Amino acid sequence: MFRFALALTLISTAANAQVATLSGTDGQNSLGTVPCAALAGEPLDSCPAELRKREDGTATLAVQLNTGEVRRVYFTKGVPDSSSSTSKLTYETRGDIMVIFIEPGEVYEIPKAALNTQ
Repeated sequence: MFRFALALTLISTAANAQVATLSGTDGQNSLGTVPCAALAGEPLDSCPAELRKREDGTATLAVQLNTGEVRRVYFTKGVPDSSSSTSKLTYETRGDIMVIFIEPGEVYEIPKAALNTQ
């Protein structure tokens, strides 16, 4: 029983450390999940994410993929203009959702309202 409790503690501690590494939050950031896929043809999954907005109109979306990698997408005035990947980034708007594509198969969906500058 003791070994089971210790293993459970280590698992939950590792999960908490992973989230803390992703967020690095100071309480001013939007935390939650976004639909994402890391590989072409993969169904969208719910991925932990953080949106860091700045007063100058820029923002960074950090998404933890199911591969363990954290992808960062950089925005200027609500438009994605680059990422932490060297691959091509494109996007399209579907109603109230912005869909971001990073070649060859990454997909991210984010509500446009989340990117509004105030």
